[in-house]
Amino acid sequence: MSVVIVGGNECMVRQYKELCQEYSCCAKVFTEIKGGLKNKIGKPDLLVLFTSTMSHKMVRCALSETKGLDTVIARSHSSSMSALKNILREHAV
Repeated sequence: MSVVIVGGNECMVRQYKELCQEYSCCAKVFTEIKGGLKNKIGKPDLLVLFTSTMSHKMVRCALSETKGLDTVIARSHSSSMSALKNILREHAV
């Protein structure tokens, strides 16, 4: 299962990826927009939006990239490991 995480803390990128690997998921993490997200997200099975650590522009950009795809979108105000674990437990079974 492929997972794209948008937002979150830059210092926790490695931890996000390791937790996704525990659930047999391949993860991409974007904590900020560098040149936009256009053609970087791809076609993930799950899109995780950590809304407290991202701008409205990032939300709109991420959602427009996955529009029309069969991507499950999970939003969380918290960008903690516990929040990500709960999302993966619910969607990556």
